[in-house]
Amino acid sequence: MTDTIKSGAQADESYYAAHQKVYPRDIAGRFATLRISAAWLLLGLFYGLPWLRWNGRQAILFDLPARKFHLFGLTLWPQDFIFLTWLLVIAALSLFFFTAVAGRLWCGYACPQTVWTEVFLWMERVTEGDRTRRMKLDAAPWSLHKLGRKGAKQLLWVSFALWTGFTFVGFFTPITLLGELALTGALGPWESFWIFFYGLATYGNAGFLREQVCKYMCPYARFQSAMFDRNTLIITYDLERGEPRGGRRKGSDARSAGLGDCVDCTLCVQVCPTGIDIRAGLQYECIACAACIDACDSVMDRMHYPRGLVRYATQNNLDRQSTRIIRPRIIVYGVLLLALCAGFVIALGRRAPVALDVLHDRNALYRPLDDGAIENVYLLKIMNKDAIPHRFRVELGDAGYRLDPIAPQFDVPAGEVFNAPVRVRRAALEQRHDAVGRLRLRIVATDAPSLQAQADARFFAPRD
Repeated sequence: MTDTIKSGAQADESYYAAHQKVYPRDIAGRFATLRISAAWLLLGLFYGLPWLRWNGRQAILFDLPARKFHLFGLTLWPQDFIFLTWLLVIAALSLFFFTAVAGRLWCGYACPQTVWTEVFLWMERVTEGDRTRRMKLDAAPWSLHKLGRKGAKQLLWVSFALWTGFTFVGFFTPITLLGELALTGALGPWESFWIFFYGLATYGNAGFLREQVCKYMCPYARFQSAMFDRNTLIITYDLERGEPRGGRRKGSDARSAGLGDCVDCTLCVQVCPTGIDIRAGLQYECIACAACIDACDSVMDRMHYPRGLVRYATQNNLDRQSTRIIRPRIIVYGVLLLALCAGFVIALGRRAPVALDVLHDRNALYRPLDDGAIENVYLLKIMNKDAIPHRFRVELGDAGYRLDPIAPQFDVPAGEVFNAPVRVRRAALEQRHDAVGRLRLRIVATDAPSLQAQADARFFAPRD
Protein backbone atom coordinates (compact mmCIF):
# COMPACT_ATOMS: atom_id res chain seq x y z
CA MET A 1 0.00 0.00 0.00
CA THR A 2 2.81 2.37 0.91
CA ASP A 3 4.56 1.68 -2.39
CA THR A 4 1.31 2.33 -4.23
CA ILE A 5 0.83 5.65 -2.49
CA LYS A 6 4.41 6.67 -3.19
CA SER A 7 4.18 5.80 -6.84
CA GLY A 8 0.87 7.66 -7.06
CA ALA A 9 2.37 10.67 -5.36
CA GLN A 10 5.35 10.56 -7.71
CA ALA A 11 2.98 10.40 -10.68
CA ASP A 12 1.04 13.37 -9.34
CA GLU A 13 4.26 15.27 -8.84
CA SER A 14 5.44 14.55 -12.37
CA TYR A 15 2.11 15.38 -13.98
CA TYR A 16 1.34 18.42 -11.86
CA ALA A 17 4.77 19.89 -11.25
CA ALA A 18 4.87 23.56 -10.28
CA HIS A 19 5.71 25.96 -13.06
CA GLN A 20 9.37 26.92 -13.15
CA LYS A 21 9.88 30.60 -13.89
CA VAL A 22 11.89 31.34 -17.01
CA TYR A 23 14.60 34.01 -16.74
CA PRO A 24 15.51 34.94 -20.33
CA ARG A 25 18.99 36.32 -20.70
CA ASP A 26 19.45 39.51 -22.68
CA ILE A 27 21.32 39.05 -25.93
CA ALA A 28 22.50 41.35 -28.71
CA GLY A 29 22.67 40.43 -32.36
CA ARG A 30 21.17 40.99 -35.78
CA PHE A 31 17.94 39.16 -35.03
CA ALA A 32 17.59 40.87 -31.64
CA THR A 33 17.95 44.21 -33.42
CA LEU A 34 15.31 43.20 -35.94
CA ARG A 35 12.96 42.01 -33.21
CA ILE A 36 13.36 45.18 -31.15
CA SER A 37 12.89 47.36 -34.24
CA ALA A 38 9.66 45.52 -35.05
CA ALA A 39 8.49 46.00 -31.46
CA TRP A 40 9.21 49.74 -31.58
CA LEU A 41 7.35 50.06 -34.88
CA LEU A 42 4.28 48.13 -33.75
CA LEU A 43 4.10 49.79 -30.34
CA GLY A 44 4.58 53.19 -31.96
CA LEU A 45 1.61 52.51 -34.25
CA PHE A 46 -0.57 51.28 -31.40
CA TYR A 47 0.15 54.16 -29.02
CA GLY A 48 0.51 56.87 -31.65
CA LEU A 49 -2.34 56.29 -34.11
CA PRO A 50 -5.16 57.41 -31.75
CA TRP A 51 -3.54 60.84 -31.46
CA LEU A 52 -3.41 61.50 -35.20
CA ARG A 53 -5.95 63.96 -36.59
CA TRP A 54 -7.65 63.85 -40.00
CA ASN A 55 -9.95 66.61 -41.27
CA GLY A 56 -10.72 67.83 -37.76
CA ARG A 57 -11.40 64.42 -36.21
CA GLN A 58 -9.44 61.45 -34.90
CA ALA A 59 -7.81 59.65 -37.83
CA ILE A 60 -8.70 56.14 -36.62
CA LEU A 61 -11.86 55.89 -34.54
CA PHE A 62 -14.26 52.99 -34.18
CA ASP A 63 -17.36 54.93 -33.17
CA LEU A 64 -19.65 52.14 -32.00
CA PRO A 65 -22.55 54.34 -30.76
CA ALA A 66 -22.71 56.07 -34.15
CA ARG A 67 -21.95 52.77 -35.93
CA LYS A 68 -19.17 54.35 -37.98
CA PHE A 69 -15.54 53.26 -38.38
CA HIS A 70 -13.26 56.11 -39.41
CA LEU A 71 -9.99 55.08 -41.09
CA PHE A 72 -8.34 58.33 -42.12
CA GLY A 73 -10.41 59.51 -45.11
CA LEU A 74 -12.51 56.34 -45.25
CA THR A 75 -15.68 55.85 -43.23
CA LEU A 76 -17.11 52.34 -42.96
CA TRP A 77 -20.70 51.61 -41.93
CA PRO A 78 -22.45 48.48 -40.67
CA GLN A 79 -23.39 47.77 -44.29
CA ASP A 80 -19.65 47.55 -45.01
CA PHE A 81 -19.12 44.68 -42.58
CA ILE A 82 -18.16 42.49 -45.53
CA PHE A 83 -14.87 44.39 -45.76
CA LEU A 84 -13.97 43.46 -42.19
CA THR A 85 -14.74 39.83 -42.92
CA TRP A 86 -12.65 40.10 -46.06
CA LEU A 87 -9.70 41.46 -44.07
CA LEU A 88 -9.94 38.64 -41.53
CA VAL A 89 -9.84 36.06 -44.31
CA ILE A 90 -6.78 37.80 -45.82
CA ALA A 91 -5.08 37.84 -42.40
CA ALA A 92 -5.74 34.13 -41.86
CA LEU A 93 -4.49 33.17 -45.32
CA SER A 94 -1.41 35.37 -44.84
CA LEU A 95 -0.65 33.47 -41.65
CA PHE A 96 -0.88 30.17 -43.55
CA PHE A 97 1.30 31.49 -46.37
CA PHE A 98 4.13 32.89 -44.24
CA THR A 99 4.06 29.91 -41.89
CA ALA A 100 4.47 27.51 -44.81
CA VAL A 101 7.39 29.59 -46.12
CA ALA A 102 9.27 30.59 -42.95
CA GLY A 103 7.63 29.07 -39.90
CA ARG A 104 6.46 31.16 -36.97
CA LEU A 105 7.61 34.58 -38.14
CA TRP A 106 4.41 36.09 -36.76
CA CYS A 107 5.07 34.71 -33.29
CA GLY A 108 8.68 35.80 -33.15
CA TYR A 109 8.36 39.36 -34.41
CA ALA A 110 4.78 40.65 -34.57
CA CYS A 111 2.52 38.77 -32.14
CA PRO A 112 1.16 41.14 -29.45
CA GLN A 113 2.10 38.58 -26.80
CA THR A 114 5.72 38.67 -27.95
CA VAL A 115 5.86 42.44 -28.38
CA TRP A 116 4.38 43.31 -25.00
CA THR A 117 6.40 40.61 -23.23
CA GLU A 118 9.57 42.23 -24.60
CA VAL A 119 8.53 45.52 -22.99
CA PHE A 120 7.70 43.90 -19.63
CA LEU A 121 11.00 42.00 -19.66
CA TRP A 122 12.86 45.23 -20.39
CA MET A 123 11.20 46.92 -17.39
CA GLU A 124 12.11 43.88 -15.27
CA ARG A 125 15.75 44.13 -16.33
CA VAL A 126 15.78 47.86 -15.55
CA THR A 127 14.46 47.40 -12.02
CA GLU A 128 15.88 43.99 -11.03
CA GLY A 129 19.02 43.60 -13.11
CA ASP A 130 20.27 40.96 -15.50
CA ARG A 131 19.36 37.28 -15.48
CA THR A 132 21.72 36.29 -12.66
CA ARG A 133 20.64 39.17 -10.44
CA ARG A 134 16.96 38.42 -11.04
CA MET A 135 17.42 34.78 -10.07
CA LYS A 136 19.32 35.74 -6.91
CA LEU A 137 16.73 38.37 -6.01
CA ASP A 138 13.87 35.89 -6.28
CA ALA A 139 15.75 33.33 -4.19
CA ALA A 140 16.71 35.85 -1.49
CA PRO A 141 14.51 36.44 1.60
CA TRP A 142 12.31 39.51 1.67
CA SER A 143 14.08 42.73 2.64
CA LEU A 144 13.76 46.45 2.03
CA HIS A 145 16.07 46.09 -0.97
CA LYS A 146 14.00 43.31 -2.50
CA LEU A 147 10.74 45.09 -1.68
CA GLY A 148 12.00 48.25 -3.36
CA ARG A 149 13.10 46.42 -6.50
CA LYS A 150 9.89 44.42 -6.78
CA GLY A 151 7.76 47.47 -5.98
CA ALA A 152 9.47 49.56 -8.66
CA LYS A 153 8.88 46.80 -11.21
CA GLN A 154 5.23 46.47 -10.27
CA LEU A 155 4.77 50.24 -10.46
CA LEU A 156 6.15 50.28 -14.01
CA TRP A 157 4.12 47.23 -15.01
CA VAL A 158 0.82 48.54 -13.65
CA SER A 159 1.35 52.02 -15.10
CA PHE A 160 2.21 50.66 -18.52
CA ALA A 161 -0.70 48.20 -18.45
CA LEU A 162 -3.18 50.97 -17.56
CA TRP A 163 -1.75 53.19 -20.29
CA THR A 164 -2.22 50.31 -22.70
CA GLY A 165 -5.84 49.92 -21.61
CA PHE A 166 -6.40 53.66 -21.95
CA THR A 167 -4.95 53.63 -25.48
CA PHE A 168 -7.08 50.64 -26.45
CA VAL A 169 -10.28 52.40 -25.36
CA GLY A 170 -9.01 55.50 -27.18
CA PHE A 171 -9.66 53.72 -30.47
CA PHE A 172 -13.38 53.58 -29.58
CA THR A 173 -13.85 56.82 -27.64
CA PRO A 174 -12.05 59.95 -28.91
CA ILE A 175 -8.80 59.80 -26.99
CA THR A 176 -8.65 63.52 -26.24
CA LEU A 177 -12.14 63.36 -24.74
CA LEU A 178 -11.17 60.19 -22.88
CA GLY A 179 -8.14 61.98 -21.42
CA GLU A 180 -10.27 64.89 -20.24
CA LEU A 181 -12.74 62.50 -18.62
CA ALA A 182 -9.92 60.59 -16.93
CA LEU A 183 -8.29 63.75 -15.56
CA THR A 184 -11.59 65.04 -14.17
CA GLY A 185 -12.66 61.66 -12.79
CA ALA A 186 -15.74 61.60 -14.99
CA LEU A 187 -15.11 58.35 -16.85
CA GLY A 188 -18.23 56.35 -17.60
CA PRO A 189 -18.67 52.78 -16.34
CA TRP A 190 -17.98 51.16 -19.71
CA GLU A 191 -14.82 53.18 -20.39
CA SER A 192 -13.55 52.42 -16.88
CA PHE A 193 -14.35 48.72 -17.23
CA TRP A 194 -12.53 48.28 -20.53
CA ILE A 195 -9.49 50.32 -19.46
CA PHE A 196 -9.03 48.15 -16.39
CA PHE A 197 -9.99 44.93 -18.19
CA TYR A 198 -7.54 45.42 -21.06
CA GLY A 199 -4.89 46.70 -18.65
CA LEU A 200 -5.34 43.59 -16.51
CA ALA A 201 -5.16 41.36 -19.59
CA THR A 202 -1.91 43.04 -20.66
CA TYR A 203 -0.43 42.75 -17.17
CA GLY A 204 -1.49 39.12 -16.79
CA ASN A 205 -0.44 37.89 -20.23
CA ALA A 206 2.79 39.84 -20.77
CA GLY A 207 3.93 40.27 -17.18
CA PHE A 208 2.72 37.22 -15.26
CA LEU A 209 1.96 34.36 -17.69
CA ARG A 210 4.48 35.23 -20.41
CA GLU A 211 5.66 32.05 -22.14
CA GLN A 212 2.78 30.04 -20.69
CA VAL A 213 0.42 31.84 -23.11
CA CYS A 214 2.52 30.61 -26.04
CA LYS A 215 2.96 27.09 -24.67
CA TYR A 216 -0.49 26.30 -23.29
CA MET A 217 -3.06 28.88 -24.36
CA CYS A 218 -2.25 29.82 -27.97
CA PRO A 219 -4.03 27.53 -30.47
CA TYR A 220 -1.59 28.45 -33.22
CA ALA A 221 1.16 26.49 -31.50
CA ARG A 222 -0.97 23.36 -31.79
CA PHE A 223 -1.90 23.43 -35.46
CA GLN A 224 1.24 25.03 -36.92
CA SER A 225 2.69 21.59 -37.70
CA ALA A 226 -0.05 21.08 -40.27
CA MET A 227 1.49 23.91 -42.31
CA PHE A 228 5.10 22.75 -41.97
CA ASP A 229 6.90 20.49 -44.42
CA ARG A 230 10.50 19.63 -45.18
CA ASN A 231 10.90 22.85 -47.18
CA THR A 232 9.66 25.19 -44.44
CA LEU A 233 12.29 27.53 -43.04
CA ILE A 234 12.65 26.87 -39.31
CA ILE A 235 15.16 27.56 -36.55
CA THR A 236 17.13 24.41 -36.02
CA TYR A 237 20.30 22.99 -34.52
CA ASP A 238 22.78 21.28 -36.84
CA LEU A 239 23.03 17.96 -35.06
CA GLU A 240 25.65 16.51 -37.41
CA ARG A 241 27.98 19.43 -36.93
CA GLY A 242 27.41 20.07 -33.24
CA GLU A 243 27.52 16.57 -31.74
CA PRO A 244 28.99 15.24 -29.62
CA ARG A 245 28.89 18.40 -27.60
CA GLY A 246 31.27 19.23 -24.80
CA GLY A 247 33.47 21.87 -23.23
CA ARG A 248 36.92 22.64 -24.54
CA ARG A 249 39.56 25.30 -24.32
CA LYS A 250 39.66 28.05 -26.86
CA GLY A 251 42.04 27.19 -29.67
CA SER A 252 42.07 23.46 -28.90
CA ASP A 253 41.49 20.86 -31.60
CA ALA A 254 37.95 19.68 -30.86
CA ARG A 255 37.91 17.17 -33.72
CA SER A 256 40.88 15.28 -32.39
CA ALA A 257 39.08 15.03 -29.06
CA GLY A 258 36.04 13.62 -30.82
CA LEU A 259 33.87 16.70 -30.16
CA GLY A 260 31.55 18.66 -32.38
CA ASP A 261 31.29 22.44 -32.55
CA CYS A 262 28.77 22.77 -29.69
CA VAL A 263 30.64 23.77 -26.51
CA ASP A 264 27.59 22.98 -24.37
CA CYS A 265 27.51 26.49 -22.92
CA THR A 266 23.66 26.37 -22.71
CA LEU A 267 23.56 30.01 -23.76
CA CYS A 268 20.90 29.14 -26.35
CA VAL A 269 18.71 27.83 -23.52
CA GLN A 270 19.34 30.84 -21.27
CA VAL A 271 18.20 33.36 -23.88
CA CYS A 272 15.08 31.43 -24.93
CA PRO A 273 11.91 33.24 -23.78
CA THR A 274 10.00 29.94 -23.57
CA GLY A 275 12.83 28.06 -21.82
CA ILE A 276 13.33 25.28 -24.36
CA ASP A 277 16.54 23.67 -25.60
CA ILE A 278 16.68 24.09 -29.38
CA ARG A 279 19.24 21.26 -29.50
CA ALA A 280 16.46 18.81 -28.67
CA GLY A 281 14.92 19.39 -32.11
CA LEU A 282 11.91 21.23 -33.43
CA GLN A 283 9.38 21.89 -30.65
CA TYR A 284 5.98 23.52 -30.74
CA GLU A 285 7.02 25.86 -27.90
CA CYS A 286 9.57 27.56 -30.16
CA ILE A 287 8.26 30.96 -31.23
CA ALA A 288 11.05 31.56 -33.78
CA CYS A 289 12.37 34.69 -32.09
CA ALA A 290 15.92 33.69 -33.20
CA ALA A 291 17.48 34.68 -29.85
CA CYS A 292 19.25 31.31 -29.81
CA ILE A 293 20.83 32.09 -33.19
CA ASP A 294 22.30 35.34 -31.88
CA ALA A 295 23.56 33.60 -28.76
CA CYS A 296 25.15 30.70 -30.62
CA ASP A 297 26.72 32.96 -33.25
CA SER A 298 28.37 35.03 -30.52
CA VAL A 299 29.92 31.86 -29.06
CA MET A 300 31.03 30.63 -32.48
CA ASP A 301 32.73 34.00 -33.07
CA ARG A 302 34.64 33.73 -29.80
CA MET A 303 35.70 30.16 -30.59
CA HIS A 304 36.63 31.14 -34.16
CA TYR A 305 34.16 28.59 -35.53
CA PRO A 306 31.94 29.30 -38.50
CA ARG A 307 28.50 30.65 -37.67
CA GLY A 308 25.31 28.70 -38.30
CA LEU A 309 25.39 25.90 -35.75
CA VAL A 310 21.93 27.18 -34.82
CA ARG A 311 20.35 28.84 -37.82
CA TYR A 312 17.37 29.24 -40.09
CA ALA A 313 17.27 26.17 -42.30
CA THR A 314 14.92 23.61 -43.77
CA GLN A 315 14.87 19.91 -43.00
CA ASN A 316 15.96 19.20 -46.56
CA ASN A 317 18.90 21.54 -46.11
CA LEU A 318 20.00 19.70 -42.97
CA ASP A 319 19.72 16.40 -44.83
CA ARG A 320 21.88 17.78 -47.65
CA GLN A 321 18.97 17.81 -50.06
CA SER A 322 17.72 20.61 -52.25
CA THR A 323 15.13 23.00 -50.82
CA ARG A 324 12.15 24.01 -52.93
CA ILE A 325 10.71 27.37 -51.95
CA ILE A 326 8.18 27.33 -54.81
CA ARG A 327 5.97 24.30 -54.26
CA PRO A 328 2.26 23.49 -54.71
CA ARG A 329 1.01 24.72 -51.34
CA ILE A 330 2.96 27.97 -51.66
CA ILE A 331 1.53 28.53 -55.14
CA VAL A 332 -2.03 27.86 -53.93
CA TYR A 333 -1.65 30.12 -50.88
CA GLY A 334 0.02 32.84 -52.93
CA VAL A 335 -2.55 32.86 -55.72
CA LEU A 336 -5.46 32.92 -53.28
CA LEU A 337 -3.82 35.68 -51.25
CA LEU A 338 -3.15 37.84 -54.29
CA ALA A 339 -6.69 37.30 -55.56
CA LEU A 340 -8.20 38.24 -52.21
CA CYS A 341 -6.01 41.35 -51.86
CA ALA A 342 -6.78 42.48 -55.41
CA GLY A 343 -10.48 41.84 -54.93
CA PHE A 344 -10.46 43.78 -51.66
CA VAL A 345 -8.79 46.82 -53.24
CA ILE A 346 -11.14 46.76 -56.23
CA ALA A 347 -14.26 46.32 -54.09
CA LEU A 348 -13.17 49.09 -51.74
CA GLY A 349 -12.49 51.40 -54.67
CA ARG A 350 -15.91 50.69 -56.20
CA ARG A 351 -17.70 51.02 -52.87
CA ALA A 352 -20.76 53.23 -53.30
CA PRO A 353 -20.43 56.49 -51.34
CA VAL A 354 -24.19 56.62 -50.75
CA ALA A 355 -26.68 54.06 -49.49
CA LEU A 356 -30.44 54.00 -48.94
CA ASP A 357 -32.65 52.06 -46.55
CA VAL A 358 -36.45 52.34 -46.63
CA LEU A 359 -38.61 51.73 -43.56
CA HIS A 360 -42.40 51.65 -43.73
CA ASP A 361 -44.32 53.68 -41.16
CA ARG A 362 -45.18 51.43 -38.23
CA ASN A 363 -48.20 53.40 -37.05
CA ALA A 364 -50.42 52.72 -40.07
CA LEU A 365 -50.00 50.46 -43.07
CA TYR A 366 -51.97 52.81 -45.29
CA ARG A 367 -54.24 55.84 -45.12
CA PRO A 368 -57.27 56.49 -47.41
CA LEU A 369 -57.54 60.10 -48.60
CA ASP A 370 -60.67 62.16 -49.41
CA ASP A 371 -60.16 61.80 -53.16
CA GLY A 372 -60.05 58.00 -52.86
CA ALA A 373 -56.28 57.71 -53.19
CA ILE A 374 -54.24 55.53 -50.84
CA GLU A 375 -51.18 56.92 -49.10
CA ASN A 376 -48.23 55.13 -47.49
CA VAL A 377 -45.60 56.89 -45.39
CA TYR A 378 -41.95 55.83 -45.46
CA LEU A 379 -38.82 56.83 -43.61
CA LEU A 380 -35.80 57.03 -45.89
CA LYS A 381 -32.44 56.57 -44.18
CA ILE A 382 -29.99 58.28 -46.52
CA MET A 383 -26.36 57.45 -45.74
CA ASN A 384 -23.90 59.91 -47.18
CA LYS A 385 -20.56 58.08 -46.94
CA ASP A 386 -18.80 60.78 -48.93
CA ALA A 387 -16.42 63.33 -47.43
CA ILE A 388 -18.57 66.28 -48.62
CA PRO A 389 -22.28 67.11 -48.11
CA HIS A 390 -24.78 66.46 -50.90
CA ARG A 391 -28.37 67.37 -51.74
CA PHE A 392 -30.38 64.32 -52.74
CA ARG A 393 -33.56 64.22 -54.83
CA VAL A 394 -36.03 61.42 -54.22
CA GLU A 395 -37.53 59.73 -57.28
CA LEU A 396 -39.98 56.91 -57.94
CA GLY A 397 -39.18 54.23 -60.44
CA ASP A 398 -42.70 52.83 -60.83
CA ALA A 399 -45.66 54.14 -62.80
CA GLY A 400 -48.94 54.47 -60.95
CA TYR A 401 -47.34 55.95 -57.85
CA ARG A 402 -46.43 59.53 -57.08
CA LEU A 403 -44.57 61.35 -54.36
CA ASP A 404 -46.14 64.11 -52.30
CA PRO A 405 -44.57 66.57 -52.73
CA ILE A 406 -43.16 65.64 -56.11
CA ALA A 407 -39.38 65.01 -56.14
CA PRO A 408 -38.59 66.16 -52.56
CA GLN A 409 -34.98 67.12 -51.85
CA PHE A 410 -32.91 66.76 -48.70
CA ASP A 411 -29.51 68.09 -47.66
CA VAL A 412 -27.37 65.36 -46.07
CA PRO A 413 -24.11 66.30 -44.30
CA ALA A 414 -20.91 64.39 -44.99
CA GLY A 415 -20.56 61.12 -43.14
CA GLU A 416 -24.06 61.25 -41.68
CA VAL A 417 -27.30 59.29 -41.78
CA PHE A 418 -30.28 61.52 -42.61
CA ASN A 419 -33.86 60.47 -41.84
CA ALA A 420 -36.19 61.75 -44.55
CA PRO A 421 -39.96 61.08 -44.29
CA VAL A 422 -41.75 60.81 -47.63
CA ARG A 423 -45.34 60.10 -48.68
CA VAL A 424 -46.24 57.92 -51.64
CA ARG A 425 -49.75 57.87 -53.12
CA ARG A 426 -51.61 55.66 -55.53
CA ALA A 427 -54.62 57.22 -57.25
CA ALA A 428 -58.07 55.68 -56.88
CA LEU A 429 -58.24 54.76 -60.55
CA GLU A 430 -55.05 52.77 -60.09
CA GLN A 431 -56.50 50.58 -57.32
CA ARG A 432 -55.96 46.93 -57.99
CA HIS A 433 -57.19 43.74 -56.39
CA ASP A 434 -53.88 43.00 -54.70
CA ALA A 435 -53.43 44.40 -51.18
CA VAL A 436 -49.65 44.71 -51.43
CA GLY A 437 -47.80 46.39 -54.28
CA ARG A 438 -44.13 46.86 -55.04
CA LEU A 439 -42.33 50.11 -55.71
CA ARG A 440 -38.76 51.31 -56.03
CA LEU A 441 -37.44 54.49 -54.41
CA ARG A 442 -34.29 56.12 -55.70
CA ILE A 443 -32.12 58.99 -54.48
CA VAL A 444 -29.92 61.04 -56.80
CA ALA A 445 -27.37 63.69 -55.79
CA THR A 446 -28.31 66.92 -57.54
CA ASP A 447 -24.68 68.10 -57.68
CA ALA A 448 -23.33 64.71 -58.81
CA PRO A 449 -25.94 62.61 -60.63
CA SER A 450 -23.61 59.60 -60.65
CA LEU A 451 -24.12 59.34 -56.88
CA GLN A 452 -27.36 57.45 -56.50
CA ALA A 453 -28.86 54.53 -54.65
CA GLN A 454 -32.15 52.69 -54.71
CA ALA A 455 -34.20 50.39 -52.51
CA ASP A 456 -37.42 48.43 -52.91
CA ALA A 457 -40.44 48.86 -50.66
CA ARG A 458 -43.94 47.46 -50.31
CA PHE A 459 -47.06 49.55 -50.82
CA PHE A 460 -50.07 48.53 -48.73
CA ALA A 461 -53.68 49.14 -49.75
CA PRO A 462 -57.11 47.71 -48.86
CA ARG A 463 -58.17 44.68 -50.86
CA ASP A 464 -61.10 45.35 -53.18
